[in-house]
Amino acid sequence: MTLSDITLTNIIRDNYEDVCDLDVTDEQQDYIATNTWSIVQSVFEPNYQARAICLNNKPVGFVMWVIEANNTVSVWRFMIDHHFQNKGIGREAFKIILGEIKQTIKPVKIIIGYNPANLTAKKFYAKFGFAETGMDDEGEDMMAEVICQTLTAHP
Repeated sequence: MTLSDITLTNIIRDNYEDVCDLDVTDEQQDYIATNTWSIVQSVFEPNYQARAICLNNKPVGFVMWVIEANNTVSVWRFMIDHHFQNKGIGREAFKIILGEIKQTIKPVKIIIGYNPANLTAKKFYAKFGFAETGMDDEGEDMMAEVICQTLTAHP
């Protein structure tokens, strides 16, 4: 697998069912909303950007980010289907995601939230330079951010 085998693709009529069928492990179910719900959100909210993560043109993951005020982007969803986890796809896909966000939106910072019990997510995002900033307003998710000038390109 190389970086060129992984792409981000818009969610369209030809691939939305495949993206909706993607799922995480049973242990990860409580950590992320379903792709179906996220796709619906992205259809009705113009600042929500949803993409299929594809390996050799086949959806294997999903990402959604939200363009916020003050040149900030929040990554709300990031998942790799359980059949494709632990193969380096997530790491390579996240590099592409950050690159697309930085190239098209030019954000000052990128924020991501995750369940504080999800130590795998914490370690994963830290490798990209994200630092925890505290719990969200609802007290449900740990927030972490990276200032784009210090963004790690190749962890």
